[in-house]
Amino acid sequence: MVEPINGENRHEVKVRVENLDFYYGPVQALFGITLDIPARQVTALIGPSGCGKSTFLRTLNRMNDIIAGARIEGKITIDGMDIYRDGSDVVSLRKMVGMVFQKSNPFPKSVFDNVAYGPRIHGIGDRARLEEIVERSLVRAGLWEEVRDRLDQSALALSGGQQQRLCIARALAVDPHILLMDEPASALDPRSTARIEDLIGELRREYTIVIVTHNMQQAARVSDYTGFFYEGRLVEFGPTQQIFTTPREKQTEDYITGRFG
Repeated sequence: MVEPINGENRHEVKVRVENLDFYYGPVQALFGITLDIPARQVTALIGPSGCGKSTFLRTLNRMNDIIAGARIEGKITIDGMDIYRDGSDVVSLRKMVGMVFQKSNPFPKSVFDNVAYGPRIHGIGDRARLEEIVERSLVRAGLWEEVRDRLDQSALALSGGQQQRLCIARALAVDPHILLMDEPASALDPRSTARIEDLIGELRREYTIVIVTHNMQQAARVSDYTGFFYEGRLVEFGPTQQIFTTPREKQTEDYITGRFG
């Protein structure tokens, strides 16, 4: 069991995960995951491919629900609310917990309509209100100045880095509390990656961010806390500086120093 946040590093807990097991049909993919994710901090999840970090990330907004045979045991609470309780509103959950995927996936619509999509789904139809939301979201995503004169153009005409920031703006448009990012910069060039990392640093003031990354240098740069996953288990979790300089577990040290993975 990995210890929750405590001592001098105490922050308000946004997400509490207790003894989480996850199964794809008969195959168990996560084993006894327990950790506290702090509010308005960046938490990075690292580990070799296939270790369960993306599966875990998707349990936080129930994206795994769409997979036939997927099930969990254990408990996940957000602000004290059990998100897997009977009768839980999954639509409201996904409004509160936004997600940005590894590959940018803008809709084949205009830049404006991409960002306005979520608010419209949630019942906002007033054009002036939508314009306000779209501008605010694009500003937060660091994209407004680049696209303010192109809002009616197809989002597919944007560069890869711009498309990813557009997807971040789309996630922010419904005012989530938490932003999940699954390797958001892995398909981008170094300059675009730097923009995304800078953006994460700015967004941490308002949002709780959980990022999966295969890039340990990126985890060290952008995160406040880091969790190391291996073979479906959370080996170690703690402040990023401690994980990268004085890990408690030899397995963590071996992975960070490149001895395996």
